[in-house]
Amino acid sequence: MTDMELYRAAEAARAHSYSPYSAYAVGAALLAESGKLYTGCNVENAAYGPSNCAERTAFFKAVSEGDRRFLAIAIAGGHAGEERLDFCPPCGVCRQVMQEFCEPERFRIILGRSDGVLKSFLLKELLPLGFGAALKGE
Repeated sequence: MTDMELYRAAEAARAHSYSPYSAYAVGAALLAESGKLYTGCNVENAAYGPSNCAERTAFFKAVSEGDRRFLAIAIAGGHAGEERLDFCPPCGVCRQVMQEFCEPERFRIILGRSDGVLKSFLLKELLPLGFGAALKGE
């Protein structure tokens, strides 16, 4: 799967966003080593704390279905109801979830804009000195 195909899947997932409080809709598409694709969108809640980001939604779907090894994630975000998208990097909590299940030197995070420009980062670039299961000897 190309980076653009993965990003387009994230754009499609964004259409399902439930974001009445922030009015910022996000979609994510997560590619597992198995070749399976998992998508997610942000789901907000009036209490804010129970809200969930698109990236974690995709990860939790994948883990709940038995996948635990991943290659890349694409993220598409922008104001709800607008077609203009801009780079939407994952929040710190999402980066930590990625650290739990991914190899920081290998896992790619793909961000895009509506003009077709894509940028790719390794997890270790966005979460330097991250900690996770590897530090426990697993």
